[in-house]
Amino acid sequence: MLIDSHAHLDDRRFNRDRDRLIESLKENGIDLVINPGADLQTSIKAVALAEKYENIYAAVGVHPHSAKEMDDSTVNVLKSFTNREKVIAIGEIGLDYYYDNSPRDIQRKRFIEQLNLAKEVDLPVIIHSRSAAGETFEILKEAQDGNLEGVLHCYSGSVEMAREYIKLGFYISIAGPVTFKNARVLKEVAKEVPLDKLLIETDAPYLTPEPYRGKRNEPIYVRYVAGTIAEIKGITFEEVAKATSENTKKLFRIK
Repeated sequence: MLIDSHAHLDDRRFNRDRDRLIESLKENGIDLVINPGADLQTSIKAVALAEKYENIYAAVGVHPHSAKEMDDSTVNVLKSFTNREKVIAIGEIGLDYYYDNSPRDIQRKRFIEQLNLAKEVDLPVIIHSRSAAGETFEILKEAQDGNLEGVLHCYSGSVEMAREYIKLGFYISIAGPVTFKNARVLKEVAKEVPLDKLLIETDAPYLTPEPYRGKRNEPIYVRYVAGTIAEIKGITFEEVAKATSENTKKLFRIK
């Protein structure tokens, strides 16, 4: 069985068939899905889905795109969700200097606030970092006091930076782009990251892997991520499935 460690099943693109899709996950080899929030509204939806379905878990947080919408009370609202049994992380949070949908100083401020929240409530973090590898690493390094753990979701950085994140105590999660023919660097990352530090995800409905690229992504397609990583590492599909599932449960403390 596989675990999709990051999917946005609350997205409107699943409105027409969400329940059917979730109910069919187990028969399609997907044990669990972790659904992170991207703002307060989607965090609320993520919690509701997790509480409705046994095989869905939620994370709550504000994505850097929406950092400008946060105010000083937002962290307290997020904190109020963390006493729910099915809320297992703070995320997705981080920096996005590719789109710059929020001013960079605001992104940094709200990122740090949410890292501090994660430490306060003793939950791992799900990190989004795009075109901001250096600053993301420095903020995490500064925040790391031995009480912070988490994952770099949908990793798109270098092998060297992946090694530094791992030294800092973080996992690396690989998504659908590893299946793309031109994904040379990401394939190198998949080869070099130790199996005990690796998670897999779809980031559904985005970043659909081959051979379904261009269509809506779904958690069942995480199998193509696992299969590609198995080929790259020269190990079996079952080894990747077992290790990444165990890693996900360990990081997010899922029994």
